[in-house]
Amino acid sequence: MTTSPASGSVVSPDRVVLRAAVAANLGRYRGDTRLHTQSDLRVYLTWCANHDLDPLTVARADIERYVRWLQDVRRFQPSTVSRRLSIVVGFYRVCVIDDILPHSPADYVRRPTVPPESPTLGLGHLQFEALITTARLSANPNDFALVAMLGLIGLRIFEACGASRVFSPAGQRTCRLAPSSRAAPVAASPGPHDT
Repeated sequence: MTTSPASGSVVSPDRVVLRAAVAANLGRYRGDTRLHTQSDLRVYLTWCANHDLDPLTVARADIERYVRWLQDVRRFQPSTVSRRLSIVVGFYRVCVIDDILPHSPADYVRRPTVPPESPTLGLGHLQFEALITTARLSANPNDFALVAMLGLIGLRIFEACGASRVFSPAGQRTCRLAPSSRAAPVAASPGPHDT
């Protein structure tokens, strides 16, 4: 048995190995990718705990049950199920690489079929018109600016959130965008006389 430094309580050797395996897996990622991976892995480990399963002794059939739970109980789309399963597969791959497990129980788990293109094409013309009209009527002028940048210029949300307002010498408002491989560095926004 090992003593946990945080609480002084006794931790079983199996828990220590599991914590080390999780830390080794998460150590491969940084930033937001690490946070998302940690979140998805936490869902799997919680599911295992709720079903009295030790994640380091599960069988392929247990991981198949987890996939069915994501599909049938949580009702996630195939792309979300596939992404969450990829996190589990990666976790077990690291366990094999680090000699924690002799083989991965996730090797032959069937993945859901994910269409190559998103079935959602975006808003229709009338839907976008209703959205931009609602944003224009909002008391917050930023609502209209955000909807206009996303819908009319085609920005991604992270590009729009990184935007800063800049005034040109002629008095026209311009918007400096977050650097991206596809976005123009500056986009004009309507001035107060244009709305």
